[in-house]
Amino acid sequence: MKLHKFLFGLSIALVPAGCSTPTNKFSDSTIAAIADFQDHRQTDSLVRQLLNTNSIYRIEAAKALASIQDSTASLQLGTMLLEDPIKQARMAAAFALGQTSGTASVNALIPAMEDINSEVVAEVLEAIGKTIQPTDLPLLNKFKPKDSIQQAGQAWGFYWVGLRGIADDKIVSKQLEFLKQNYSTQIRLAAAHFFNRGTKFTIGTGDELIAAATNDPSAYVRMAASAGLRKLDSTKVIPVLLSILKNEADYRVRVSAARSLTNWSNSQTLEGIIRALRDSSEHVGIAAAESIKPIPTFGPALQEVAESTKSNRIKTNLYKTLLKIQPDSVLVKRIIASYQASTNDYERAALIGALANSPASYQFIADEFLRATSLVVKTNAAQTLVMVSKNGNFDQKSKATLLAIYREAILGGDPGVIAIITAALVDPTSDYKNMGVDFGFLKEAKNKLMLPKDIEALQPLEEAIAYFEGKEKPKAPQNQFNHPIDWKLVKTIKKNQRVKIETTKGAIVLALLVEEAPGSVANFVELVSKKYFNDKFFHRVVPNFVIQTGCNRGDGFGSEDYSMRSEFSTRRYKEGSVGMASAGKDTEGTQWFITHSPTPHLNGRYTIFAEVVAGMEVVHAIQVGDQIKTISLL
Repeated sequence: MKLHKFLFGLSIALVPAGCSTPTNKFSDSTIAAIADFQDHRQTDSLVRQLLNTNSIYRIEAAKALASIQDSTASLQLGTMLLEDPIKQARMAAAFALGQTSGTASVNALIPAMEDINSEVVAEVLEAIGKTIQPTDLPLLNKFKPKDSIQQAGQAWGFYWVGLRGIADDKIVSKQLEFLKQNYSTQIRLAAAHFFNRGTKFTIGTGDELIAAATNDPSAYVRMAASAGLRKLDSTKVIPVLLSILKNEADYRVRVSAARSLTNWSNSQTLEGIIRALRDSSEHVGIAAAESIKPIPTFGPALQEVAESTKSNRIKTNLYKTLLKIQPDSVLVKRIIASYQASTNDYERAALIGALANSPASYQFIADEFLRATSLVVKTNAAQTLVMVSKNGNFDQKSKATLLAIYREAILGGDPGVIAIITAALVDPTSDYKNMGVDFGFLKEAKNKLMLPKDIEALQPLEEAIAYFEGKEKPKAPQNQFNHPIDWKLVKTIKKNQRVKIETTKGAIVLALLVEEAPGSVANFVELVSKKYFNDKFFHRVVPNFVIQTGCNRGDGFGSEDYSMRSEFSTRRYKEGSVGMASAGKDTEGTQWFITHSPTPHLNGRYTIFAEVVAGMEVVHAIQVGDQIKTISLL
């Protein structure tokens, strides 16, 4: 590796003089300045720091550019990747280039495949997987890893290629090889998730995937591989999935098996689906109920489970499927009676959602939508009304009536309702565009909304306006910088500060990652100090994915009048990672989630600001409607 153009020093940052130990790294004024450049998206200032003689500052600057993702920095990052003598600096540069799309990033990464350090090469290979174009795939295919570290980098590079839908047969073959147990867990995990999340390729017999789903020593590999089994031949796979549902100890693997099994319909799959619906873990039953297909012969068995289950989510999802199989006025009356008797908003929301396949219930749903005072119920009723309008054969008069309801709702100004209904208006199958209606009310509604608070409503609303005016789809609205990091607060937060979350299911303890996500952690700590999260609900729970909370409305559409910057790092999502929910880059606010298991498709896309250090059993027990009692710093 030749050194030219720049002379990089080998110095390290010094701890400020004094008796006390710094609370975190931001006591160093240069590191704090670099983080502030990141927060303000000042690419030029960060690029200058890439030339700093202090290697720690160069590393910090490169990591900061990974969050900004500005292609104008690619040339300098590429030079750093090829010439910096410090391994960690080259790794940081490779990560930043992988986060930044464009030809310049790919061209900067490819020469670094020959780096002398395997950890750098691994970072480079994964970054190439995020950025490479199909014409250059042979470069990644033909690379010969020298050790298991480089193999892992190549496997993760292949994973991203699969996620982007550009994997070829050679990559598929290599990932099948990487599933074998003589490779490291990281390699096998990357390969398993490739077959789970990857698209636009064929697998073949898939014997290696079946072996991974049933015999791999890592539950994380088994759950990803089991999810990938849905892409194989049913004759071969169904008995495997039935065995997993019967014998697998980890509920998350059974969740994956249940979802895969619902891709087929015969007496064998029904047996497994019923087993999944009655599983000891509610998550498994929910996964099956949410993904089951409306097969007429399944009706009686599903009806029996629906009547006996104690899980509201399983019951209501089965009701929805049963109404898709066959209209049933008795079942509709039962659902409506349960809805009217319930005092739990989440139960009511689920029950009205169960009517989505009942066009005959259109008027009841519309009436409840208009009169609902609970936002949880109202937004679910809006979604159900939209689904009913698609499922029913509505004539022009009925469509006109529905459009009048939509107009009234949109002018009501609720951002959650607007986001749902405006997305439905642009559905070509509904043909609202040719009904001779003046859609000026959309602009009237837009004038009542504001960034950043209403970004989730403004995005579909602007698309709808353009659609009805016959214009091209507009660019998504962007939040302006409006919430600078409180550095005074940041400097008081200990590295790995513990936080205790008391919920209705038990306690969860987090370690905050202030040195990796200072803005997100400071925001979280400030909200905790204001008791903002007290009594908030877990409004979203996806089996073997996440539990989510922090919404001030309780339906997922809530936010405050500010947004924060995304803070991406090389830390990977694993079981118990705590991330910021967002509606796109730089739109984070108050909502956050905790993962049930590794979720690599979130890596580098959603801020990780904490990790669970105690109470994962509580995380796995949380369901929709469970509540946070209090959160306190330890």
